[in-house]
Amino acid sequence: MNVIKTSIDEIDEEIIFEAINILADGGVVLYPTDTIYGLGANIFDNKAVRRVFDIKQRSFLKPLSVLVRDVEAINLVAKVSLGQINTIKAYLPGPYTFILDKRSIVPRVITSGTSYVGVRVPDNELACRLASIFPITTTSANISDDEVLSNPKEILKQLDCEVDLVIDVGDLNTGHASSIIDLTGFKPKIIRK
Repeated sequence: MNVIKTSIDEIDEEIIFEAINILADGGVVLYPTDTIYGLGANIFDNKAVRRVFDIKQRSFLKPLSVLVRDVEAINLVAKVSLGQINTIKAYLPGPYTFILDKRSIVPRVITSGTSYVGVRVPDNELACRLASIFPITTTSANISDDEVLSNPKEILKQLDCEVDLVIDVGDLNTGHASSIIDLTGFKPKIIRK
């Protein structure tokens, strides 16, 4: 496991390049977002995605969300209407995950066989750059239903396993995951604040 310490405010191209290569080779990366640390894997690599489920001890019946590089890239993984995209643009990039109708390109393992996908564009350039070639998973870096921690050392101790790369920017003091808003119905519905 490689741990790279960096700043949340500075983008180091070598770190981005290394992380994308690891993700492309089926690796799992612990990375910072605008809310909490996440576990990332290439969504098109089923083995890597299954590792994320295993690391989190998460049920395969609970879907993972997808991080894309920018708002325009949402259309790659989800079917979005003009009204939905206008709503999304009002909040993203930011600490929100939107539930949308998925495109067939999104693997079943990500969505637990549902026809929906959670999509996120964090207000964090480093995280978005990790998804510049392909979308990645974005899920809290913790054991499912356990406390969400803010420091990579504590996170790794809780997970009690190795990921392939840790991008350590120190403590993230937000203390909460993204809000989840379901846009698949007639009106937006808040799933998690």
